[in-house]
Amino acid sequence: MEYTILQVNGGAGKCVMATALCKVIKKQYPDSKLIVLSGHSEIFINNPNVYKSLQFGTISYFYQDYIKDKKAKIFMHDPYVDDSFRTQDKHLIQVWCEMYNLPYNNEMPELYLNQREIDFYQRNVNLDKPIFLLQTNGGGDANLKYSWARDLPSTTAIDIINHYKNDYAICHVRRQDQLQFANTYSITASYRELMAFTLLSNKRLLIDSMIQHFAAAFNLPSVVCWIANSPTVFGYDIHTNVQANSFTAKPELRNAVITEFNISGAAEEFAYNSEDEIFDTQKIITAIDNHK
Repeated sequence: MEYTILQVNGGAGKCVMATALCKVIKKQYPDSKLIVLSGHSEIFINNPNVYKSLQFGTISYFYQDYIKDKKAKIFMHDPYVDDSFRTQDKHLIQVWCEMYNLPYNNEMPELYLNQREIDFYQRNVNLDKPIFLLQTNGGGDANLKYSWARDLPSTTAIDIINHYKNDYAICHVRRQDQLQFANTYSITASYRELMAFTLLSNKRLLIDSMIQHFAAAFNLPSVVCWIANSPTVFGYDIHTNVQANSFTAKPELRNAVITEFNISGAAEEFAYNSEDEIFDTQKIITAIDNHK
């Protein structure tokens, strides 16, 4: 028996992108059983290209079971440190494939919920209005409640919530330690539940984080706001990608190494005079309204 082993370091969004890589690997090595090692193994559940999805920290006897005296192809390099990623002119999935000399044909992420999961979560969503799914803050350092480099500024989020609160049930995806907004339903759930919420939603305003990858995997066009990162590298053409306004202040970049900004939003790198300068709220609203 031959195994192909893919290690994915990073957050849930990166794991979702890795599902596209799984599809490419399986096409290239159809007779090999693909094992994925990651920090978010539930992302790969029910994926027909994946033989086993294993969670970091819970792996035992891996060498004996899958490496020793076995035929194994190992893909464990991180695309974030590949030279092609540094140029920021290709999508991460393409960089990932080319790094391993795998053919890339614009493969998209894929997620798989079975019908029982969907029905179960749908029964538990008891709302009297269409769902407006909102993600304002990404993951990362739990000590940092807001990243200027990725998150939606609070004033912008509040303006948008107030604009749509009468017509939609605004479901706000957030960690329990992150800012909560009035006139929203807080959604702190498992990844599988969040996938279902994404499928059940009618409109979506997202940031460069996990849920925009979920939406792309389910072929659900969404509005996605971008600040420091580029949709060319991490985004999808299916979405309406709203770029932040041009920088208004000179950032201090002494700690920048491979990329210009720390996605956690280091205070000294703040490239605006105030958070109100980052986005044009009306531009975001217009983009949302154009998604019927």
